[in-house]
Amino acid sequence: MPDSPTISDTGTTGNEKLSSEPKGATGHHLEKGRSADDHVDLNANLEARIKNPLEGIPRDQLMRRVEAFCEEKGLAQHVQLFRKGALVAQNPDDYDRIEGTEALDEAEKKVLRDEVEHKWRLPAKLFLTIATCSIGAAVQGWDQTGTNGANIFFPDIYGIGGTSTRDKLLLGLVNAGPYLGSALCGCWLSDPINNLWGRRGVIFFSAHFCLWPVIGSAFCHTWWEQLICRLFMGVGMGVKASTVPIYAAENSPASIRGALVMSWQMWTAFGIMLGTAFNLAVWSAGDINWRLMLGAPFIPAVPLLVLIYFCPESPRWYMKKNRYGKAWDAMIRLRNHPIQVARDIFYIHSQLELEEQLLRNSWYFQRMAELFTIPRVRRATLAAFTVMIAQQMCGINIIAFYSTTIFKDAGQDDYQALLASFGFGLVNWLFAFPAFWTIDTFGRRSLLLFTFPQMTWTLLAAGLCTLLEQGTARTALVALFVYLFAAFYSPGEGPVPFTYSAEVFPLSHREVGMGFSVATCLFWAAVLGMTFPFLLESLGTVGAFGLYAGFNALALVMIFFWVPETKQKTLEELDYVFAVPTREFAGYQVRHVLPWWFKRWVLWRREAKLRPLYTMDHHQGRVGGEGRLGSGTNTLSETEGEVKGGGVGGRL
Repeated sequence: MPDSPTISDTGTTGNEKLSSEPKGATGHHLEKGRSADDHVDLNANLEARIKNPLEGIPRDQLMRRVEAFCEEKGLAQHVQLFRKGALVAQNPDDYDRIEGTEALDEAEKKVLRDEVEHKWRLPAKLFLTIATCSIGAAVQGWDQTGTNGANIFFPDIYGIGGTSTRDKLLLGLVNAGPYLGSALCGCWLSDPINNLWGRRGVIFFSAHFCLWPVIGSAFCHTWWEQLICRLFMGVGMGVKASTVPIYAAENSPASIRGALVMSWQMWTAFGIMLGTAFNLAVWSAGDINWRLMLGAPFIPAVPLLVLIYFCPESPRWYMKKNRYGKAWDAMIRLRNHPIQVARDIFYIHSQLELEEQLLRNSWYFQRMAELFTIPRVRRATLAAFTVMIAQQMCGINIIAFYSTTIFKDAGQDDYQALLASFGFGLVNWLFAFPAFWTIDTFGRRSLLLFTFPQMTWTLLAAGLCTLLEQGTARTALVALFVYLFAAFYSPGEGPVPFTYSAEVFPLSHREVGMGFSVATCLFWAAVLGMTFPFLLESLGTVGAFGLYAGFNALALVMIFFWVPETKQKTLEELDYVFAVPTREFAGYQVRHVLPWWFKRWVLWRREAKLRPLYTMDHHQGRVGGEGRLGSGTNTLSETEGEVKGGGVGGRL
């Protein structure tokens, strides 16, 4: 392959002659076969092109923009770094060929190479930030499992353990309390208090609601006292679940963003496992065992309250508030070298300028309405809604809420049911680990499309096994298929929804969009918690499991048509992904993906080729250490993530 062209002080390369006019000036030539007014509409990206906002700007003009930016934002002391960073952001593949006073030194070149070759070499502060987010997730998981074990004890004490409709409704209401508090209040508080206090302040606020009401729940003597405590707990859970994944996503490099953000689900699963283990440990504690089960989830909230003070604020939040000096101070703690900081801040700023054309300053209720009225935001809302509601349709929470009850119905005594629930929690956590390696390689969408069919048959099989005669074989088979269901859930529908929803919305709508997504998830979790006792009575275990197996199949279809891939794209590049109309995306699946899949996997025709959906524009490359693309026009396959084109092909 011929050497890449040198970037000279004139801003031109051996392969192209760049216009001296700014990008978007009508009638001016930008690159071969494309004019300046052939821009990407962020509301209707019919050609599915992903563009670098700095592409095509001549070097001298780019340097003037950098100097004006540094002067306006109070970053004049870093202007030389920003000059270098802007050139790196403009041509990520050719940073080692920059000439003149902006030429990178060896240390700067090495740190940029390490982003690709050693992408897990990250600053300690970034690891601390992710660890703190993980503790927040563990709080969430443990909160969910307190009632799982206590369900077989407290209903009789509260006088709601009978078989009447009233007792079942009240039991379901108590179980669903945190999810009602989240869906009806907590999630919707996320946007306004994020706007006031930032990500760290919101997490600190939410941790208090995961501490004091949880302790109070251990001392309740009536069902309505327990319900009030659990509703307050839900406020904290909703705010936290809407903020922590965003905080992790905004601080993480794009190449491993999925792996870092999915720590939310992984450590939620860890919290579920801790909860089931603690329930098992205190089973023999006598009359207070269920009180210990309900109160213990306060434990991880304590280090969360302390550690969040040692973490930096999200640089993107500071930029949203036009506090670029603070953004620099935060980003310098989250990256290994100032050249990365300058590149990322200037690139994000340039993309945010483009967002202004469709995302205006707006107040809270207007932003809520814009989730459904602005086309680019509406498509993100549909995709996030789909992955979130699919998490409830798959049936995981009927097992998380009622696994102990289900195992008792399968013929086990109290201790054996708690032990089997611990096994479920352990499998749910351990099988989340593979997603660390697959979510940024195999991809979010691909993980969902692979795991949903497996969850369908395992859940159906678990239900059918309850038809066997009472005995050890029946108990073992029910447990086996429930564990297999959890094993397929954990690397797919487990980590993807919160990771996906945290990244798909533009910065101006990120908090309200994530709040809507989490509210969707937790509202339907509340519905499940309230209705499952009735469903179990009317349909039996086999009918209930069969119904949710059908929901899994329906969710698979929804994901296939409505959920684009987002792996290894910067948060700003996703503007272009969600600018592709839904009908265009869905039509591509029908016209191209389904025929290709049938030829490749049914007829076993290895020569079958899939026409890519997205087009990477010339020299787009990747920003933020996401891997490299060669020179030339590149195309990115939606399904396989395969890069092909006039330059170097590779796997993203």
